[in-house]
Amino acid sequence: MAENREEEVKKYYRLEELKQHSNGNSAWINIHNKIYDVTTFLEEHPGGEEVLKEQAGGDASEAFDDVGHSSDAREMTKKYLIGELHPDDRAAFERPPGPSIVVLESESSWLSNWIVPAIAGLTVALLYRLFAADH
Repeated sequence: MAENREEEVKKYYRLEELKQHSNGNSAWINIHNKIYDVTTFLEEHPGGEEVLKEQAGGDASEAFDDVGHSSDAREMTKKYLIGELHPDDRAAFERPPGPSIVVLESESSWLSNWIVPAIAGLTVALLYRLFAADH
């Protein structure tokens, strides 16, 4: 039955309704557009109830993913699933893509990237040694 629970839930909740459940008496969180009522799980949460209370009424997707929950923990979420965030409200939690790493094409070779700085470093070290030996 737990496997089918996610498919059975067809109720949509609006963002305003989610925000109303942001305390210890009623704690709902959004994780990847799925709404979970974690009120009864607050005291059982291995990371402490404060972690969930901080996320209550809002989007916990990033926090949930960043912790690196086990597959057992991810399976456990199905028990608390009550519905989905209404499609019209999903844009509120969409984040623009973060900074990406840009790889610049370069005509320079490993010679200029490694050898030239190494030679410059050795030259500075030799000059310092000569200067320090004179004094």
